[in-house]
Order: sequence, then C-alpha cells, then structure tokens
Amino acid sequence: MNIRKLFFITAMSAGVLSSCNQLGEQASTTPAQPQTETAQHTGDMTMAANELDAHKIAVVEEMITAWNEKEWNKIADLFTEDGVLHSMMIDPINGREAIRKRINNMGEGLSEITLNIRNIGVINDAVFIERTDEFVYNGHAGKVPVVGVLIVEGDLVKEWREYYDRAELLEEMGLEEDFG
Repeated sequence: MNIRKLFFITAMSAGVLSSCNQLGEQASTTPAQPQTETAQHTGDMTMAANELDAHKIAVVEEMITAWNEKEWNKIADLFTEDGVLHSMMIDPINGREAIRKRINNMGEGLSEITLNIRNIGVINDAVFIERTDEFVYNGHAGKVPVVGVLIVEGDLVKEWREYYDRAELLEEMGLEEDFG
C-alpha cells in the first residue's frame, strides 16, 4: 500500500471520528448512546462528502499519473469536452481538443517529467495540489514549484488552474521566448 493511500485511509478515519465527536457522541470507553435521526443524517452527509472528495482526488491522481507517464492523449481525455486548462499568467486553453493540441505540442520537447505532489486536498469542492514539477525539456533539466486548482465533474476535470512563476518556468525550460 503506498503512503498516499495509507494517509488517505487514516485521514478518512480521523474525519469520520472527528465528525462523530462533533455530534456529541461519547468516547468508546462509555456505552454507545443511540443516535438521533439528525445526528445520523449529519454523519451520513459527512461520510458522503468524504467519499466524493476521495473520488475527486482519485481523478486528479489519475491525471498526475498520465503526466508522469507522458500519456499526452490520456491527459486531454481526462478533461470534459468543454474543459479549461489555464496557466493564470496566460490566456486559458478552452476545449478538450485545444488542450490536446497544446499538450501534444509541449510533450514533443519533454523527454522526462515528474509531478512531485507535496500536498493534495479538497477545499470547497476544488482539488488543490501543491507540487514541484521536474522535467527535461529539449535536453534542458528544470524544476518549478506549482499550485494547481482543479474542478472535477464526475470522472473528468472541468477546469485546471495553474499558479507558478512563468519567467522561472521559461528559464528552467531553457527558453528565451514564451511558448504559450
């Protein structure tokens, strides 16, 4: 079992226990008290929200894996038909096919890429990923810290917003002009 899955299971358990304690239930050293209908409903809602968050994170992890394995078409396929990829310092790329074209063009120069996840979580229905991207682009090794914010609908990414220092990225890629 990888460390992320172990962390997730632990976090899920803590979240469920935490929500139970917030409902005023007694610790396990005392006999369990019957739950009220409202308390049960609130606990069910919390568990459903945790399951939805876990699904969103799984979709984003599938996207990260596709990047790490340089599966350019799969990356595009993981966007909704009207999906948006937006590096915040340049114009957004709208639509799956436009995203596919952009990713394939950029992918031609990438001999290596690893998106190293530092933190991942869901806040207000958006998946946040703090990471460091390491790559070799046209023979030039680079590394850039990035924060991504992804909106997931069902099994696909509706919107992916990226926040990083564009000048630092271009320098790390060994480019003198922006490719965007």
